[in-house]
Amino acid sequence: MTTPTRLPADFVWGTATASYQIEGAVDEDGRGSSIWDTFVRTPGAISDGTVGDVADDHYHRYAEDIALMASLGFNAYRFSIAWPRIQATGTGPANQAGLDFYRRIAETCHENGITPWATLYHWDLPQALEDEGGWLNLDTAAAFRDYAALTHDALGDVIQHWITLNEPWCSAFLGYGNGVHAPGKQVGTDAFKAAHHLLLGHGLAMNALRESRHTDSILGITLNLYSVRAASDSEVDREAARRTDGIGNRLFLDPVLRGAYPSDVLLDAGLSDWFEERSGDLEVIKAPVDFMGINYYSRHTAAGPEDGVWSDPSVPSAAPGSENVRMVDTGADKTLMGWEIHPDGLVDVVAMVAERSGDLPIYITENGAAYEDQLGADGQVEDEERRHYFELHTAACADAVEQGLPLKGYFAWSFMDNFEWAFGFSRRFGIVHVDYDTQVRTVKKSGHWFRDFLAAQQG
Repeated sequence: MTTPTRLPADFVWGTATASYQIEGAVDEDGRGSSIWDTFVRTPGAISDGTVGDVADDHYHRYAEDIALMASLGFNAYRFSIAWPRIQATGTGPANQAGLDFYRRIAETCHENGITPWATLYHWDLPQALEDEGGWLNLDTAAAFRDYAALTHDALGDVIQHWITLNEPWCSAFLGYGNGVHAPGKQVGTDAFKAAHHLLLGHGLAMNALRESRHTDSILGITLNLYSVRAASDSEVDREAARRTDGIGNRLFLDPVLRGAYPSDVLLDAGLSDWFEERSGDLEVIKAPVDFMGINYYSRHTAAGPEDGVWSDPSVPSAAPGSENVRMVDTGADKTLMGWEIHPDGLVDVVAMVAERSGDLPIYITENGAAYEDQLGADGQVEDEERRHYFELHTAACADAVEQGLPLKGYFAWSFMDNFEWAFGFSRRFGIVHVDYDTQVRTVKKSGHWFRDFLAAQQG
C-alpha cells in the first residue's frame, strides 16, 4: 500500500456527524419527537441505558465545534438535518427555528473555510410518521420528498452539497428487520418493502431538488457498502457471498445506478411479484445523481451454513434469507465494534461503484473506528490504534486514485465522540474526545495526526 504523501489538490477532506448523535436539545425551538427519542426509552434497547437528549450539545456549541474542526485542517463538514426540527410531525410548513439553526451551521462553516455537506435523512424519522407505518408506508416516501424540497429551497443558497439518505440498508433492515435500531420493528421480509420506500423517497427527492431554484446544487446518496469474499471456493460459501453481497450491496446500488433490482435477491426473499408490481417506481429511483457516497468500515468473509440449509427468509433478521451466513474470522485486527480492518476493502467498494457508474464522482462519506479511549492524567488521549487505522485508510484512498478510480474525497467518522445508536455512549469513534459530563472537547492523537497530515496535503 502506498504512502499518501499527496492526493489531488481538489480532493475533499472532511469529517462527519449525525443530528441525533450530537445535537441534544431534543425539545427546543419546536423540534418534534423522532423514532430515536422513542426507541431509546424502550427498556433494553440501548446497551448502556443512555439517551441522546443532550448528547454533545452541538445545538448550542456548534460554533466552537466548527472552529475546532477548521483548526485541524478539514475543508468539509458532513452533518445531517433532523427532519423533526424542520417538520415536527413530518408534514406541513417548515419550522423556521429549525431552518435557522442549520443556516447558522452552514454560515459558520463558510466563515471557517469549510464546505457544508448536508444529509437530509440520517435515521431520525418523525415519530408521527412512524405512527402511520413509517417506511413500511408508501406515503412516507412522498412526505420525505416534500420535506427535502422545502428544506433545500430554504437552505440551498448556503448549502450546495446534499445527500438524500444515509445508509438505507440500516434504516430498513436494522430498523424493521431485526429491530436493533429505531423503530425496533421485526417484520421479516417486509423490511424489503421499507427498503423500496426509502429508495423511492430518494428518487422523488432527487427529482424535486432538480426542479428547485437552486440550480447549482450537487446531489447524491450515501450507501454503506462492504467488500464481500467467499471463505472458500465451495458452492455453499460462494452462495453465502452472493447472498451477502446481494442484500447488503446490490439491493441498493443496482436500482439507484442501473434502474433494476437484482432478481436473485428478490427471489431469495420471495418478493419478486411484489416488486414487479412496483417496477414503475424504478424510473424514479434511478434519477441521475451527481455523486455516490460510500460509508466503508469492513470486509465480510462469508461462509454458508454448516448443514447447507438456508434459513426461512420470513424470520425477522437484519438479512432475511441470509441470517445463517457465517462471517469467518480472517485473523485481521479488529476495532472495538468487532469489525475486521481491511483497508484494501475500501478500494474494492470504490471499484464496485465505478463498475456501475463509470466516471461518476465517488466520496467516502464515512470511515472510522471505535476503540477504548482513555483521557490520560496529562489530559491527552493516546489513541494510536485509531491513528493507525486512519493512516491505513487514507493510504487506501491514494491507492484508489492511483488506480484511476473516480474517488474525489474522504470524510472521517466521526469528528467527535457521540451517541452511538444502540451502543449509547459506550462506543467512541471521535477524533475529538468529549467528556459527556462537562462537554469539554479534547483533540485526540488521531486528531492531531489529521492536522499534520492535512497540512502536508496542502503543502
